[in-house]
Amino acid sequence: MIHRVSYPLKALNQSFRVKSDLICVTSLVKMKTFCYNEEAIMKTIHMDTLANRESYRLLTGSILPRPIAFVTTLSEEGVLNAAPFSFFNAIASDPPLVILSVSMDKDKKKDTARNILDKKEFVVHIVSEDLLKTVNDTSARFAPHVSEVERTGLTPVPSATVGVPGIKEAKIRLECVLETTLTVKTNDLFIGRVRTMHVDEGIYEDGAINIEKLKVVGRLGGASYATLGKIIHLKRPDKR
Repeated sequence: MIHRVSYPLKALNQSFRVKSDLICVTSLVKMKTFCYNEEAIMKTIHMDTLANRESYRLLTGSILPRPIAFVTTLSEEGVLNAAPFSFFNAIASDPPLVILSVSMDKDKKKDTARNILDKKEFVVHIVSEDLLKTVNDTSARFAPHVSEVERTGLTPVPSATVGVPGIKEAKIRLECVLETTLTVKTNDLFIGRVRTMHVDEGIYEDGAINIEKLKVVGRLGGASYATLGKIIHLKRPDKR
């Protein structure tokens, strides 16, 4: 038995269930009917009705694993700041661009955001398994005049094309200059152009990165992280 109901999709504020094998919903906008098995009904969540914490839990528990940017910046006083961010990714290769989102702390810009806006440059480090514990330690609340690099025993090294030092222990460093920035509510978004990369010779092979040797770590929801795990090789199909 099939039940049919007509509903504008925008009005569906929750999952619609009926006691039958199938449920069908007709979109009055596209005039199409979509039928589902009752067991496969999805939970519909309107994100703009959620508190920030609720939205954060859903996003970080769904979009994963997320790459981690371990970012160093330099303050006006010369303090070398370091902090990890998982709202981060590569967005283009020509020119090479990365994007970084830094949420505000009680409506105040974090040290990383202030420093990037002031110096217009920063260094991104890719987090590997051997660096994870120390990187996590830098996420503690330190006063602006305290260097997380110094406090956690990391080793600063000069950069080649920016004034912000990098971290010696990282297997990959990306020296970035600020391309553009955007503030959305309580989030500072930075797009950086990668000027120079430094790659550990032990993971650099034929112009590419050996990801198994890199042993990269990704961020999951809550306090959980993931290692690389099983690798699946799948070529794109030929043009049809």
